[in-house]
Amino acid sequence: MKNAIVTGGSRGLGEGMVLKLAEMGYNVVVNFVSDRSKEKAESLIAKIEKDYGVSGLAVQADVADYESCKKIVDASIEKFGRKIDVLVNNAGIDNNLSFLKIKPEQYTRLINVNLMSYLHCSHLVLPYMVEANEGCIVNVSSIGGMMGVAEQADYCAAKSGVIGLTRGLAIEFGRNNIRVNTIAPGMIWTDMLREADQAAVAALKQAIPLGDIGEVDDIAGCLEYLVKAKYVTGQTISPNGGILMP
Repeated sequence: MKNAIVTGGSRGLGEGMVLKLAEMGYNVVVNFVSDRSKEKAESLIAKIEKDYGVSGLAVQADVADYESCKKIVDASIEKFGRKIDVLVNNAGIDNNLSFLKIKPEQYTRLINVNLMSYLHCSHLVLPYMVEANEGCIVNVSSIGGMMGVAEQADYCAAKSGVIGLTRGLAIEFGRNNIRVNTIAPGMIWTDMLREADQAAVAALKQAIPLGDIGEVDDIAGCLEYLVKAKYVTGQTISPNGGILMP
């Protein structure tokens, strides 16, 4: 049985990727941060164990902190052994504030969650992947990391950093048969988008060449491809309906 870790895995894109990994036969460690997500994470674990016959583990930890990331990895090792086949760095937050109004502690927090946690978790997991001489890391960025977005300068900075991290790790650890890639989603129907101004969402939808907003399953399918694609590393794949064509 293969093993995976997904940060921010209790809802949204994370939940979809946890379900996909379970469908693929992976045991999954599901990280979540807030008390309100605990029931959701535990319910997700129960579902993958019932539906797919794999094992799961819910771990509450704030990935902005290195020691908390270590808690996640240690819990995985304790339950599933030293083999970590897949790491999905997915945890993320946004502020959606003008850079003139945002407070330093707000953008620092965002950078710590959206970028530093990816460094932390990769730093902790890579020794086990090197030991096994194989592994796959998938980092979740955003088209915001590939283009400018108003009132999201901090978010764009973090997501651009994720792409740079992916390329650096892919080059350094390719010799160890470890692949590192990025998924950079466009507009996807998640709770975050459903809670946004729907008039603005409808207007943005008109700018998408395919004329629609993506689904979580589109991102989960991209993850499946990257996990299986043995000759793909250092790449950024952006399921975005054609709104950005780099």
